Parts: sequence; structure tokens; C-alpha cells
Amino acid sequence: MVKFVDEAEIYIRSGKGGDGCIAFRREKFVPKGGPWGGDGGKGGDIIFKAVKSKKTLLDFHFQKHFYAENGKPGSSNNKKGKDGDDLIIEVPCGTIIKEIKDGEEKILADLVKEGDYIIAAKGGKGGLGNTHFKSSTNQTPRIATKGERGEEKIIKLELKLIADVGIIGYPNSGKSTLLSKISKARPKIADYPFTTLEPNLGLVDLGDFRSFVVADIPGLIEGASKGKGLGIKFLKHIERTKILLHLLDLSENDIINRYKVIREELKNYSDKLIEKKEIIVGNKIDLDKSKDNIEKVKNYFKDVYLISALKGEGLKELLEKIWRELKND
Repeated sequence: MVKFVDEAEIYIRSGKGGDGCIAFRREKFVPKGGPWGGDGGKGGDIIFKAVKSKKTLLDFHFQKHFYAENGKPGSSNNKKGKDGDDLIIEVPCGTIIKEIKDGEEKILADLVKEGDYIIAAKGGKGGLGNTHFKSSTNQTPRIATKGERGEEKIIKLELKLIADVGIIGYPNSGKSTLLSKISKARPKIADYPFTTLEPNLGLVDLGDFRSFVVADIPGLIEGASKGKGLGIKFLKHIERTKILLHLLDLSENDIINRYKVIREELKNYSDKLIEKKEIIVGNKIDLDKSKDNIEKVKNYFKDVYLISALKGEGLKELLEKIWRELKND
């Protein structure tokens, strides 16, 4: 299984332009040939491009330096040097490209869709050959210019998952189980907190060309927005979702307060999260100790869906609700 990595810092340098050439015509019947030096080629650009085939930034933890090809120098016969090849760096869809300069981060691009790209570092221009410097007072110039240097940058890559629905809730509330029941995703599942150490994506197929992508976000706890537990590392992955599915473990005590704690963490992280559509789901209705909380959540929430992710109860109605909300978004 490929390890999920959602941040990386790398160094990039575009290609240097090729130098211009100093040369003169030396043909048999042209005894006083003029300047004939070609221009240097342009240095290669560095381009980041989003592709669906990549799911993680893991590769950038092994390779951290990227260089585009330099332009070739000009030559005699007024020949221009070959341009350096561009370097295309493929990243997962949903990758934000940031430049780090003087300790500050500046967003250069947010590559959301397949094929989105940005030229992050432009190659240097090629130098001019001596042909450009001929004048009425200087018929044989011995001047050419050097190619421009390429751009150097420190780049931070930050991946935010692209999903229609984000499943949130306390650790061990059944998020991974739910994802495994409604999609073909197979996250690690066990009966203890923080089993899920990375987000998981699953495609839900309802038939009749109806489908949507769901992300199982590792369990949030009080203080998550300040980095406690798995913390802020995963809150960013629900920023792109259209709907939050807030999963409540009906077998736990103080269930309403647990709901309020998660909502407060979302608010502390970003006002945008608190404004997203939210579907409240009470899980584990199959357990005897959940019975008291079923009435509590029915009385507290205007609209709540009751399910057993483990046994599949109530899932059809829940998925139809999600689809209706996505259609109306």
C-alpha cells in the first residue's frame, strides 16, 4: 500500500539560457564577411501539472531537487542554440503550489483538476550572438551576451483531498466502517482510537450514473484545531468537501457535548468549515447501550439519520439523502 503523504518541500531551478556566439563569415568568395554568431537557446521551464494517477506526495520525500535543462549556446552560421527541455513535475489533483521566500509562504497555484498546470520557474533567455551588434561604425563586432540564469525557488507542496463528502467525528465513531460499507475502499478498522492515521477516499456508486466521492477523515478531538491528537494535519482535507457527514457514536456518554466540541474545532480552524452543509448521523443503533442516546439525538437535532454501519442498517436512506443534497448544492 502506498504511504499517504500530503506535504513536501523541494528545490527547483529552471534552465539557464545558452550564451550568444561570436563568429564571422569565412566563405571563399566573401573575403570581408560580417558577424555570423547565433543566439543562445532558452533555458527550460519547470512546470507543475496535476494528474489523477498520483495520489500522494511521497515521491517528493525521496527526490527534493529538480532542474530543467539549460539552453545550448549559439554557433556560427548564425545558428541558434537548442532550447532546453522543460521539466514537467506531476502532482496529485488537489495540490497547492507555494513558494517559500524570506520565511513567508505565497500561493502560486491550486491545481484542482486533471491537466491543471503552472509554470513555476521560467527558463532564462538565451544570449544574443554578435550578429545583433553590427552597426555602421562597427562592422565586425566582437560582442555577444551571456544567457540569463534560470529561476531558483523553494517550493512547498500541500495536498488537499478532493471529495464531495467528508466523514467527521470522534475517533472510533465508525467512520472507517461506514466508508468500507458504502464504497470499495478498505481502510484499517479496529476497536480503538486513532486506527485511521491518514484520510481514505472511497467512490460511492448508487447506479443510474449517480456517484460521489467520500473521504474518511481521521478522528477529531478537542484541541484538534491547535494540533492536539491527529489535529490540524487532517482538518485541511475537508476544506474542499461540499458536505460534512458528522458521525456520532450513540454508544458513548455525553453525546451532545461531543458533537459541540467537534463543531467548535471546525469553527476555530476555519469559518468556511462551519458554514458547510452538515448531515447528522447517529451510528451503532444495533448496540443496547445506544438506546438512550437515540431519543436524545432525535430531540436535539431537527434532522438526524440513524444507522448501523457495521450491519448496514439505514445506509440506503442516508446515501439517497447525500445524493439529494449534492444535487441541490
